[in-house]
Amino acid sequence: MDVIADLLDGVRARGGVFGRPPACPPWSLRFVAPGRLWLATMVAGRAWVVAAGGGPRALGPGDVVLARGERPFVIADPPQTPPQIVVHGDECRGEFGAGGGAQGGALLVTGACRLGGELPGRLLAVLPDLLVVPGGDVRLAPVLELVGAEAAGVAPGRQVVLERLLETLLVVTVRAWFAREEAGAPLWYTALEDPRIGRVLRMIHAAPASGWTVVSLAGAAGMSRAAFARRFTALVGRPPLAYVTEWRMALAAELLARPGTTVAVAARQVGYADAFGFSAAFKRVRGVSPGAVRAGG
Repeated sequence: MDVIADLLDGVRARGGVFGRPPACPPWSLRFVAPGRLWLATMVAGRAWVVAAGGGPRALGPGDVVLARGERPFVIADPPQTPPQIVVHGDECRGEFGAGGGAQGGALLVTGACRLGGELPGRLLAVLPDLLVVPGGDVRLAPVLELVGAEAAGVAPGRQVVLERLLETLLVVTVRAWFAREEAGAPLWYTALEDPRIGRVLRMIHAAPASGWTVVSLAGAAGMSRAAFARRFTALVGRPPLAYVTEWRMALAAELLARPGTTVAVAARQVGYADAFGFSAAFKRVRGVSPGAVRAGG
């Protein structure tokens, strides 16, 4: 496991929508889904994406749009066209009007991913409201090829296959975005590229409840305690044990939001022997008691 795997584990795409807008402009679709993360890609043809309060951005074949659902956005050709269809997340699934016919026109695939919970929210916090990864990115090509084949085909189960592919496309798009210079990738992501610190981060995420110490983590990195602490802090932006504690509390907040999870159970699952020590650490890091989170406060 690593940071991205933990943040996106359990994210599911529903509301996979695919179809051919009219072969000849004008056409326009408005996407509305609070609490969702939208994916959209032009499998064929060209269009424009317009975020609320922003200017139009050109979309070519294979370009992938990632948009936070708090603000509606429009995909249209030309960009000033008033919306003709409104898509509401997972309330809308399947194929919209095939005005372009099977052999021509634009082919658009979109999907809305549910991102409820503590962990996906940590990812949303470091993403812009709307981003575009160009289709020429080699990371996207294999998944986009499969998406295009399913969207253009008529095989049984197409809806389910597309939605699973959209989940894969989400992960690949996030990786491709963070690799771009303009993304300003968060420190915890760029630190994964460091052979030693990246290995330690993966160990922490694979076993957050382990009794990690600076000495044990430094040993795993093959470094002295002092050198490891300096390098970890410089690359991750937090001292090693502060990072471990913050991650444990994020996991605990996710657990406490689930029905039936007691404070004692959450404490044990993130490595605390008793609920009292866990509660003190949780309130110190999160600013509220675990009981308040469990009660939805």
